[in-house]
Amino acid sequence: MMNNYTPPAISRSGVTLIELTVVIFIILSIMGATMYSAGNIGEWNKGKKASAALREVYVAQRCYLADNPRKPLNSINSKDLIPYLPSGGSALPGVEDLNGNSLTFDVAKSPPVLTESSGSIYDPSGSFADSLWDVGE
Repeated sequence: MMNNYTPPAISRSGVTLIELTVVIFIILSIMGATMYSAGNIGEWNKGKKASAALREVYVAQRCYLADNPRKPLNSINSKDLIPYLPSGGSALPGVEDLNGNSLTFDVAKSPPVLTESSGSIYDPSGSFADSLWDVGE
C-alpha cells in the first residue's frame, strides 16, 4: 500500500533577523540624510534674511535717488538711506555672514551689496542673481 501522506506546509509568521537589520539600516540612512539637509537649512535661512535686508536697502536707495536725482550714486551713504527704509527703522538692518561676523552694506553701488570688513563683496552662494546673499533679479 502506498502512503499518500504529505506533511503540512510550515507556516512562518514573523521577521527574520536579516530583514529587521535591513529595515533598521534604511531608517538610519533616511535619518542621516535628513540631519545633513537640516544643517544646510540654517545657512540657507541666513542667506534669505540677508537678501531680504538687501532688498529693503535697495528700495530705500531707489526712493532716495528718486527724491535726489542729481546726487551721484557713489556719494550716497547709509545715513542718507535710513529715512527711506520701508520698515521705518533707525538704522540699516544688521546682517551676519555664515560665521557670525557682521557685514556692511555698500550703498554706493546699485543694487547694494554686502561687504566684509576687508571691503570685499560677500556672497558665498557664488551667484549674484540667485536671491541668496544678493538682491536677485
